Amino acid sequence: MENIDWKNLPFQYMKTDYNVRCYYRDGKWGKLEISSSEYIQMHMAATCLHYGQEAFEGLKAYRGKDGRVRVFRWRDNSKRMRDTAEGIKMAAPPEELFKEAIFTVIRLNERFIPPYGYGASLYVRPLLVGSGAEVGVKPAKEYLFMVFVTPVGAYFKEGFKPVDIMICRSHDRAAPLGTGAYKVGGNYAASLTSLEIAHNKGFSTTLYLDAKEKKYIDEAGPANFFGIKNNTYITPDSKSILPSITNMSLMELARKRGMKVEKRPVPVEELSSFEEVGACGTAAVIAPIKKIVDIELNKTYEYCKDGKPGPISTEFYNTLTAIQNGDKEDSFGWIDYVI
Repeated sequence: MENIDWKNLPFQYMKTDYNVRCYYRDGKWGKLEISSSEYIQMHMAATCLHYGQEAFEGLKAYRGKDGRVRVFRWRDNSKRMRDTAEGIKMAAPPEELFKEAIFTVIRLNERFIPPYGYGASLYVRPLLVGSGAEVGVKPAKEYLFMVFVTPVGAYFKEGFKPVDIMICRSHDRAAPLGTGAYKVGGNYAASLTSLEIAHNKGFSTTLYLDAKEKKYIDEAGPANFFGIKNNTYITPDSKSILPSITNMSLMELARKRGMKVEKRPVPVEELSSFEEVGACGTAAVIAPIKKIVDIELNKTYEYCKDGKPGPISTEFYNTLTAIQNGDKEDSFGWIDYVI
């Protein structure tokens, strides 16, 4: 791919050669189909368009120094999509179909997998939508599962550098007993206004508080939040937080390092006691946080005062990316080889 600037890849869509699709009809999944079209034909009364029956996942494939292509914790993505599908009453792709789809589309688009050493990866986007027509509010009888890929660079343009974020008290991402724990598009649509406010004020993203009481930390924009103090890794526990596979991985790294791990409600006041804080997710891996500004209360929490990420966040980032890229032995069973 001579025309791709691998070193300066943005985190945005780029056309690749193929995607894969599979339909659920008459109570069963069909055969996987390969397509070179970027478009889908859909009934105007499809439930995904009217009632939000839509779910997606995000995972990455990496080319190692040895030339082999690795995919990270795809089984957890498959399980999360099944959990989401169950939560909003969709037909769930079985693990075998999920694996066939992502492995097939990665292999078909091998020429778009960034070379080793550029800090880039192949982003894999599984998508599940209600494609059946319904006018009443009810689950569809037909579903489309598809997977496309695109090469991407860092999610935050700063890369692995501390970012500034703001606490959002005027908007909520999701309600505690709603769809916050599911990876559905509506949760992200609900975040767009507050993200625009943050960007206009010069912040990278928003930090949401719990929708019920505004007392506890929820998510950090499109990512999970974590804080570190007293050799303890702390992350919020809430029914409105998406269970991040990256966060799960960081908790395991923390335990292996001999740290205590606490998943619990985190009062916003506790921000003043953390030694390091960050946001984590598939797209960004870890975004260390330099400053959190609570604009409405005129309060600022500062970290990374030397301008560099904290030592534990740096260690976790380096370890996780080394495992993903094949530079460090995977002792957790997180990696599968695609090519």
